Amino acid sequence: MTTAVKPEAYKAAGKVGLEEEGPQEHRIRITLTSKNVKNLEKVCADLIKGAKDKKLKVKGPVRMPTKVLRITTRKGASGQGTDTFDKFEMRIHKRLIDLQSPAEVVKQITSISIEPGVEVEVTIQDL
Repeated sequence: MTTAVKPEAYKAAGKVGLEEEGPQEHRIRITLTSKNVKNLEKVCADLIKGAKDKKLKVKGPVRMPTKVLRITTRKGASGQGTDTFDKFEMRIHKRLIDLQSPAEVVKQITSISIEPGVEVEVTIQDL
């Protein structure tokens, strides 16, 4: 009967044979939101291009459902006359990009010029 030796036992005993790990990998989620789709897609493309140039694992852009905020108001100030209404709406588009990389690399990737009106939120998790 053979027993399996766990990798932790090698490290604890100081034995050679296992390579040391490099910088710790993080799972990074970049959330982009904007009212303007063109600007949003341009920033997404730039982020993904930068990440692929650095040979990182990239998932996305994941297109989340568009939020439509609607307001209906009455046109006439007085209560007289026909009931006429104005309808206004604002669409908020959202994209998610997931990366796996060291935290230092993310600073380099996100240092690109971001279009006006695009909000960027970065969350970092350990793997």
